Amino acid sequence: MNLLIVESPAKAKTIEKYLGKDWRVVASVGHVRDLVPEDGSVDVDKDFEMKWQIMPGKEKHIKTITDELKKADALYLATDPDREGEAISWHIFDILNSKKALAGKPVYRVVFHEITKNAVQNAIANPREIDQNLVDAYLVRRALDYLIGFKLSPVLWRRNLGKSAGRVQSVAVALVVEREREIEKFKPVEYWSLDAMCAFMKSEFKARLTQFNGEKIEKLSINNNDDMQKILAGLGQPIIKAEVISVEKKKTSRRPAAPFTTSTLQQEAARKLYFSSKKTMSVAQKLYEQGFITYMRTDATNLSNDAVSSIRGFINDKYGDKFLPKSPILYATKSKNAQEAHEAIRPTDVSKVGALDGDEYKLYDLIWKRTVACQMTNAEFDSVVVDIKAKSAIFHAVGTTRTFDGFMKVYIEDIDDKDDDNDGETKLPPLSVGDAIDITELLPEQHFTAPPPRYSEASLVKKLEELGIGRPSTYATIMSTIVDREYVTINNKRFFPSPSGWLVAAFLARYFADIIAVDFTAKTEDTLDDVSNGEQKRLSALTSFWQPFSTILNNAKDVPTPEIMDEINKSLFAHLFPDDNNNCPECGVGKLGLKVSRFGAFLGCGNYPKCKYTKHLSATDNASNNEGNDNTPANNNSADLGEDIKFLVGRFGPYVQSGSGKDAKRAAAKKYSAETITLEIAKELLAADKAARVEPLELGKNPATDKMIYYYPTGRYGAYISSNKVNVSVKEQPSLDAAAELINNKKPAAKRAWGKKK
Repeated sequence: MNLLIVESPAKAKTIEKYLGKDWRVVASVGHVRDLVPEDGSVDVDKDFEMKWQIMPGKEKHIKTITDELKKADALYLATDPDREGEAISWHIFDILNSKKALAGKPVYRVVFHEITKNAVQNAIANPREIDQNLVDAYLVRRALDYLIGFKLSPVLWRRNLGKSAGRVQSVAVALVVEREREIEKFKPVEYWSLDAMCAFMKSEFKARLTQFNGEKIEKLSINNNDDMQKILAGLGQPIIKAEVISVEKKKTSRRPAAPFTTSTLQQEAARKLYFSSKKTMSVAQKLYEQGFITYMRTDATNLSNDAVSSIRGFINDKYGDKFLPKSPILYATKSKNAQEAHEAIRPTDVSKVGALDGDEYKLYDLIWKRTVACQMTNAEFDSVVVDIKAKSAIFHAVGTTRTFDGFMKVYIEDIDDKDDDNDGETKLPPLSVGDAIDITELLPEQHFTAPPPRYSEASLVKKLEELGIGRPSTYATIMSTIVDREYVTINNKRFFPSPSGWLVAAFLARYFADIIAVDFTAKTEDTLDDVSNGEQKRLSALTSFWQPFSTILNNAKDVPTPEIMDEINKSLFAHLFPDDNNNCPECGVGKLGLKVSRFGAFLGCGNYPKCKYTKHLSATDNASNNEGNDNTPANNNSADLGEDIKFLVGRFGPYVQSGSGKDAKRAAAKKYSAETITLEIAKELLAADKAARVEPLELGKNPATDKMIYYYPTGRYGAYISSNKVNVSVKEQPSLDAAAELINNKKPAAKRAWGKKK
């Protein structure tokens, strides 16, 4: 008997059917070993020696593999065909070797890019050894991620600046923050356009003004309504007669898009199916394990000769030879270090549909259409450009008519968030020079230039790929990590940086600029590829990173927190105070500045403790009304509902408040937004939810412990104050001195009893 190891149980079940009774297929269920989660697990003083441990819950899988190996004659390691898959095989081999479980049995590494009977049998017939270069590249990547996580993250924790920092996630957050800065700095410029509604032979079409009184009219030529009115007056209204003075006809064609890579699949699934990157990869994984598609983590666009031959045969049989190019279409891979041994994502058999439904069907259908279309003929168009003269004006119209479907018979790429059905066609009636045109209406329209749009998942993945940051297997994790860490929020499918995101980006840009720089991160990916290709050694790659990083890290550790906050306040001043005014609205004396607590970032008065004014921040505070091309209105975080009741968003989420100061009543409103809350709903929440979790008030820092004291107006047993895990019931809001005295004088025995209850 032979033992074959794969990563997932579903894959194991599928492959065991192909191999028969002489084989046992067992799943490792992903990685089985990882670094010990403690400082020092990568020993920089001992050539980056790494300490490993079996991951929690994976002992049973190792035991199953070990038990089955006792009955086997040979071991085949068939984990995924990428760097991480190679690492899993290496870990399993190393564990079994250390247990002396191999006992001289042969060990083979086999890889296949699709789970079909032929692919699996061919892989087993052509085994190889574990590729140490790929393993070394994994070790470098894992060590870098560990060193940044365990060395840089504590610098953030100690100062309440953020939850973690990562080699790639920090760059993604920085990109989102930088885009927000661009939007905030953007000053919209007014401009006008003039369209003419034209009629010819019972057909209507629009033409745009491109010349007036001999002067060319470009996008920003008409600056305001006064300029537009002068043009309208010069033309006279209504204009009845116009004449076609130029007709230019030409044929154009459009080539099909390349088959999917991991990145382009995530982008297209986000636009067409509204899938997150994480969902796309989860569904694709299921399709791969069931044998419907090839391996879904790839940055290559090439297809195997067998696949191309099969696809071309299908096209010829299904659509006819008019839709089949004379020779196969080849696509150049754009990724600098794409693994050409991999294929693009494609169906394992274009004639295979199977029992798919729901999300699996939707994604498979998308992959199937794109793959078939990529080997079909070009779509062809007739393009017509017409100039129409009316008095001293010339109007311009462009028409495009599809004359041959080509690949569009099967698939239309979703470009720039356009609808799937939009194929770029605009039809004009048949026109010739000298034809008389009736202009029935002039349509002036005011516009404003727009800033770049906020990133969506699709556009951020595309940007990371363009910059050479991350790899196909990492994009979904990056997207979910920056959301889970609360560095960004998603509103109308667009990323907004949260206060924590602004904070950590400002800190890293000031003190770790070289580490989170796009060039550095992209260069790191190049280094990993060099190690994979055997062009650089593991030790030299790690040393070249650690030496400058350790110097920067040590310098940052010694910077006092007040100095750091001063630097961050300088960096974020324009964001926090777009009107250039940071005067305290309560005392009028102090200046507002960014402060941090364990609950997050907030604005506080510099005249503290005389003035206790604070304002908590959320992801869309100070967000510009300029939303770029997504046409999403700015999200309001507060609303005055009337009768002295307000809707607000605090560190614990949305809440409603009646009154102000220490007499204010509050109730949680987590299901509502400023757009959906009403006065009646707010009253019901205030009346019915007295025990709801509400926004605490900061009374100030305890002089004895330097810990913040919070006042909670409601709780299970009524109002109470809390500091450093010590709670004391109170009847009303106390002063800072009184609160500190109550906290400091709470008996130790009472604190121990509280701890036992919890």
